[in-house]
Amino acid sequence: MSTENEGNEGNEVTPAPSAPSVPVPPAAAPDANHAAEASPTEQRQQPTSADQQRTVSADQQHTAPLPPVPPPPAGAGGEPAGAGGWPPAPPAVPAYAQGGGGHEWGASYQQPAPVPARRKGGLVAAVLVAALLAGGIGGGVGYWAAERNDSAVDSTTVSASDTPANLKREPGTVANIAANALPSVVTIDAQGGGAQGEGGTGTGFVYDKQGHILTNNHVVASAADGGRIQVTFSDGKKYEAQVVGLAQGYDVAVLKLKNASGLKPLPLGNSERVAVGDSTIAIGAPFGLSNTVTTGIVSAKNRPVASGDGTGSKNSYMSALQTDASINPGNSGGPLLDARGAVIGINSAIKPAESGGGLGGGQGGSIGLGFAIPINQAKNVADQLIKTGKAVYPMIGASVSLDQSTSDGAQISQEGVGGSSPVTKGGPADKAGLRAGDVITRLDDRPIDSGPTLISEIWTHKPGDTVKLTYKRGGDERTVDVVLGSKGEE
Repeated sequence: MSTENEGNEGNEVTPAPSAPSVPVPPAAAPDANHAAEASPTEQRQQPTSADQQRTVSADQQHTAPLPPVPPPPAGAGGEPAGAGGWPPAPPAVPAYAQGGGGHEWGASYQQPAPVPARRKGGLVAAVLVAALLAGGIGGGVGYWAAERNDSAVDSTTVSASDTPANLKREPGTVANIAANALPSVVTIDAQGGGAQGEGGTGTGFVYDKQGHILTNNHVVASAADGGRIQVTFSDGKKYEAQVVGLAQGYDVAVLKLKNASGLKPLPLGNSERVAVGDSTIAIGAPFGLSNTVTTGIVSAKNRPVASGDGTGSKNSYMSALQTDASINPGNSGGPLLDARGAVIGINSAIKPAESGGGLGGGQGGSIGLGFAIPINQAKNVADQLIKTGKAVYPMIGASVSLDQSTSDGAQISQEGVGGSSPVTKGGPADKAGLRAGDVITRLDDRPIDSGPTLISEIWTHKPGDTVKLTYKRGGDERTVDVVLGSKGEE
């Protein structure tokens, strides 16, 4: 589920109607005889019972309940992509060579397609009613408190007189880390160059002093070919940016700002040393709300995640850091920080509630299952993109089944792409003696339960690395050393 804001055109929010004024019944007329007897001074000083009735009546009118809000209409028909299983089933053969947006799992904000004004008005009305109810309750409580204070002898409140005018947050606090990191985080507005004007909003952060911005591929892919990309810093400064390189399989992209100076890169941590339970801080633009900071912990490591565009034609794979920090559409590409303020991952995907659908449909929000690309892997990819404009993928030279209905391991397919051999002749797997039907169950010390898991783990390495593969053949278990080959973006 991606967190990108697509379809900005023709999606203005219809203003909600103002709340109708509440009529106040006229007060009873004062007794004429009493009014004649009272002096002008007494008339000014003595409130009549009718006056008191008017005061109480006015307060009651402020706190009167508003009419119920009709529930927002259901989303567009059709089951959301990925609803039949999680993660969504990737294609028979991973096609990671083409650019394009991953919209089912990612974390960039995509505005829904234009809908009838009636639906938008209902959503706006719900917000306005909530505000009005809060204001009404506040008004009633405020009147009650003022009335009590008129007759009270002593106040029970205590003022914090020692609070300094410029309160400094201690180093290591969330407020201090956020204050230091926010100037280096940007909101990205990407608009496609095609006739449809496809685009969205995501997040990125300053990678180096040369003006490179690190983000997700699915945030900016729509604008890579003739589109327009603009980034906005927390102080409101805006810069045009161009794409340096895209890595669709890794879901990583690098931008370069135009005419920017005085940039402060975020420090990069070591994602290999992250432990489950470590504190996390996520910064981004959920639903277009820039400079939003949320906190949580690392709830799991090495979580295999296959993210796609919902069609199964383009997929990304990652062995992700899992966090319960709130990540929503629009957070894609933003930094996941540790307790020191160092980047440990790039927020990229969420698992929405089943009723929320994918990001391309129901715009589901966080349920505490967010996924980030480990920064060690992202750094390797970013450096490749900056140097050559293209990414290189490690590979074993064997086609594996992407079926996730079983958890026995990653089985080498009986047939490769287009009827070719499933094991590339002379490739790494062939040299190690692997063949069709072998079931790979472990890569180094990582258990392998499926093809996507194997791909995710292989892609955490570099071409030329030597890994140990454990596999089963005919009931026997064997372990071999495999030197990873390489494959570039096609």
